[in-house]
Amino acid sequence: MTDWKGGVLLHIHIAPAASYEMEELAEANLVAGRGIEGDRYFLGTGTYSPKPDIREVTLIEIEALEALAKNDPPLQQSPITLDPADHRRNLTTRGVPLNHLVGKRFRVGETVLRGGRLNFPCKYLEELLGMPVFLPLYNRSGLNCSIETGGIIRPGDPIEPLDD
Repeated sequence: MTDWKGGVLLHIHIAPAASYEMEELAEANLVAGRGIEGDRYFLGTGTYSPKPDIREVTLIEIEALEALAKNDPPLQQSPITLDPADHRRNLTTRGVPLNHLVGKRFRVGETVLRGGRLNFPCKYLEELLGMPVFLPLYNRSGLNCSIETGGIIRPGDPIEPLDD
């Protein structure tokens, strides 16, 4: 992980409540200790587990979605193509090793995030999508993060490691 120099933010999505359709944003305001303005976790209307954890913003790698579309690994009957909002994570990244950022600080545009716990797929997502995504997304379903420094982010913003 020490050789990771940075990646890029591709997409920003929010939903006002659990189960609502995700909306893509051209920019978003991240508020430290709260989440993305207008998102279900910021508003307190999004839950998926009775066990609370830090879920101010969620990230997923586009590389995981590209692997699903190539049937890699070959766990499902056929390739699965997900649109950027289908995974229900807030931020879609490229070139960012999310599984290695647990407990680490990193910059997204003008904000600073700290990796929390890894995100795992759920059967509820399979129900919403009507596709068998649980096993193919296992161990590559993203990262839950806290927001240490808020600010505005936009697609195209760099994502860079911070030296702690």
